[in-house]
Amino acid sequence: MAVDVNSYKNVWVFAEQRQGNVMGVAIELLGEGRKLADAIGCELCAVLLGKGVEGLSTTLFEHGADKVYLAESDLLENYTTEAYTKVISDMIDEYKPQIVLYGATNIGRDLGARIAARVDTGLTADCTVLEISEDTKELLSTRPAFGGNLMATIACPAHRPQMSTVRPGVMDKAKEEKGRTGELVKVDVKLADSDIHTKVVKIVKSDKPLVSLTDAKIIVAGGRGVGSAEGFKLIEELAAKMGGCVGSSRACVDAGWIGKEYQVGQTGTTVKPEIYIACGISGAIQHKAGMQDSKIIIAINKDPDAPIFEVADYGIVGDLFKVIPELMKSYDNVEELMAAAK
Repeated sequence: MAVDVNSYKNVWVFAEQRQGNVMGVAIELLGEGRKLADAIGCELCAVLLGKGVEGLSTTLFEHGADKVYLAESDLLENYTTEAYTKVISDMIDEYKPQIVLYGATNIGRDLGARIAARVDTGLTADCTVLEISEDTKELLSTRPAFGGNLMATIACPAHRPQMSTVRPGVMDKAKEEKGRTGELVKVDVKLADSDIHTKVVKIVKSDKPLVSLTDAKIIVAGGRGVGSAEGFKLIEELAAKMGGCVGSSRACVDAGWIGKEYQVGQTGTTVKPEIYIACGISGAIQHKAGMQDSKIIIAINKDPDAPIFEVADYGIVGDLFKVIPELMKSYDNVEELMAAAK
């Protein structure tokens, strides 16, 4: 059933936090949300849930939020789908936001879909571009479709709120303005144990190092040219020397040479490091779309006509197994490259 779209206003950003730390994607969403709010002439609001997290509102105000809706409860200390869905759905019913944005993280993907079903609206998932229509002032959400071969732009004209999940690393982070403040709205949380059918008994952290491509300043990525899982040892060695992170093209992930968490591209992680070194990556359009906004791109490939050279700032035509060892001999740090990137 269509709703009175004119009764909904303001842009909301779900301020995802874990163990008392605001996630980077929330800061990215505040940056993008600011543009959307300015385009339609409304307030930018952050939605913050948890236990003992009021202090995080300062971070949200300083990164652009005009208003922070704070919902605190012992039952919100750890994320559970049912608890967060009920609280935010109740808030949507009461305050009627025009747009709600979530990060396309494990939590955001889970939460956004459940809330969309609860409040009877649509959800555009895994977006890479958000804009406001000049004619209708509706949210236009663009996302990859058909494995990244097409880009689909989707609108939600008859239902509210308009909701999207946004891929981490795609948007620029909001600039920090120290001392900036806004309005803190403390939400009356109506939540009982009976509303939650799953309990978080224990949080077990993996002993494997976490891959945080979206936050990496330097990424050394391998493609089909590395030849095998064994070939990634050289990529790892260069990344370690540079104090960077290892990345990969989809072809290597599909071949089982490296885990999907390392994948860069439209169907992986979108990244914007200060230095991106593409080793043996041909440069399919899906991969380029996920890294072409890096500040400095260095490509190493035996094929002088490889598409990756189209977006590279520096290109080296040669065998990566000969080039990389020479690179590692040539310098002891990357201060000059980092300075150039800035």
